[in-house]
Amino acid sequence: MKVCIHRGTQQIGGTCIEIESQGARIVLDVGLPLDADPNGDHKTLLPPVQGFREMVPPFSLKAAFISHPHQDHYGLVHLVNPLVPIYMGEAAYSILHSARHFMHAGWPTDAPHFMHHGQAIQVGPFTVTPYAVDHSAFDAYALLIEAGGKRLFYTADFRGHGNTSYRFENLLRDPPRDIDVLLMEGSTIGRDGDARRYPTEAELIAPMAEVMRATPGMVLTWASSQNIDRIVSLSKACAQAGRTLVIDFYTAEVLRATGNHSIIGGVLDKARIFVPKWQRQRVIDKALFKEIGRYYPQRLYPDGLPAVKDKVTLLYRQSMFRDLAKADCLSGAHLVYSLWEGYLEQASLKSHLAELGEMGIHRTNIHTSGHASVPDLRRFAKALAPKALVPVHTFQAGRYPDLFENVVPRQDGEWWEV
Repeated sequence: MKVCIHRGTQQIGGTCIEIESQGARIVLDVGLPLDADPNGDHKTLLPPVQGFREMVPPFSLKAAFISHPHQDHYGLVHLVNPLVPIYMGEAAYSILHSARHFMHAGWPTDAPHFMHHGQAIQVGPFTVTPYAVDHSAFDAYALLIEAGGKRLFYTADFRGHGNTSYRFENLLRDPPRDIDVLLMEGSTIGRDGDARRYPTEAELIAPMAEVMRATPGMVLTWASSQNIDRIVSLSKACAQAGRTLVIDFYTAEVLRATGNHSIIGGVLDKARIFVPKWQRQRVIDKALFKEIGRYYPQRLYPDGLPAVKDKVTLLYRQSMFRDLAKADCLSGAHLVYSLWEGYLEQASLKSHLAELGEMGIHRTNIHTSGHASVPDLRRFAKALAPKALVPVHTFQAGRYPDLFENVVPRQDGEWWEV
């Protein structure tokens, strides 16, 4: 088995890993770099994998596996030769399928092959076994790759403190054995200190509810629509504080796409649906009348916002601001920021927060990471005990030898043998 990390040994995001055995090849993730221009020509960013751009006989590229539905792991897959089979989680595909009407990112494929936890997939000489992991993206997987008598485990993105942390603990109790190479992400290394423990998702509920009780007006919670764990936590906080969660059309479609009955019944069906102007236009442009129609009983219209502003919590994003200001419903409001704090350094976000501050809308940060803490990374590496641990999805590959055993750093574009 030979491996080439085309992108990921020195950066977070844009991950792409190629593996070869017995003349056949597979690829793990085809991500868009986080620093890429969202409106740029992404064709130049597609890694130099033979078969990505054109058929070159003999065609040895057998499949690409997408670990989870975050753009830095799937965002270039729509540029891949459509004859290359694409594997991803079934719910992940459903979420991206629903999100395609609202996002500028390319749509990955119309005919994927699905992967499910613990069900091995045979592709040429490769046996690929998905392991469901705890992550801020719904339906995320780590991947065990077996070929030529070798075993490689790719963590992709994972953590141990979300609503599905039992998956992390199960892996620690019964890890895959005899791992020759562990490709392990390290997003949090160098970010918050080697000993920091992150709050669990459940631990966010109480402070969110406290803010809701103390706020005389509307609570605006700025969080990702695809962070399903966070929306569940937000819904529970609303229940404790006696408020109703308000989400937009896009978020409603994402929640429905999970196919999870407890999320649909426990969160989506109890929420009100606010459709900002740009989404109303999208309904017209994309003819989404059937999709929007099922939410009519739950709709909350702009002219109804002032009367309920002290009784609701709105899942917020900057594109909603003009709608809310026009509706005159922001007096007494408070902002809960529930994203990575690194985004606060962006100029556009700073400007918007200043605008909110001028209106008397102050901010409270309540968040936890979508990635494993350093202590949990160390627990994981110890449990799998690989013969070689290769850093990936990290800016801090140089720190790995101080934290883990058997570290073997690699470079982007370097082919090496397991």
